[in-house]
Amino acid sequence: MTRTVHRKQWRKITLACATAALAVGCTSNEPASPKPPATTPAATTTTAPEPTKTTPPADPAEAAKKEAIATYLSHWKEVEKRYADKTHKAGDLKKYAASAALSQVELDTERMVERNTIAVGKVTVGNPTAVSADINRKIPNVVISSCLDISQWQVLNADTSKPVSLPKERLLRYVIKATVEKWPEGWRVIRDEPQDKKC
Repeated sequence: MTRTVHRKQWRKITLACATAALAVGCTSNEPASPKPPATTPAATTTTAPEPTKTTPPADPAEAAKKEAIATYLSHWKEVEKRYADKTHKAGDLKKYAASAALSQVELDTERMVERNTIAVGKVTVGNPTAVSADINRKIPNVVISSCLDISQWQVLNADTSKPVSLPKERLLRYVIKATVEKWPEGWRVIRDEPQDKKC
């Protein structure tokens, strides 16, 4: 009778262990206690907080250079729109240009109106590089040098859309230097001066 009881208990233990092994594994032939003793404190795991990743503050001069270059590229997009429009009023040029740079575009477009011409195509501002940044003056400024490629820009008669003859010796890719200032309204191109030098 005793052997029968022991066999029944052994089967129960083995069955319990097999069932537990599916969940958490089993390493003992003894049945597990259903609850830990009341005096045993619950196990806790303490994880050290991960060190906070801090981004070093951006260099103000580098940030100014990036903003000035972005403004300069936007300026030329607006110039493209202005020159391609028969009325020469398209684009939001004053958002990106002021002073001598704005006056130069306005003067050019007046001449285009007189000659009944437009300029269509894409202007490429190649390798715009901030060669200096003075951010400590009252009106911060950045000077940018780039290679302006107007080889894809075509001057046409505004009525017939036929190409207008231009001097063959004109430069189609040349170095241009721009000065961009930070005004209360934002960055503005104030000077854009061709250097009469191929690039």
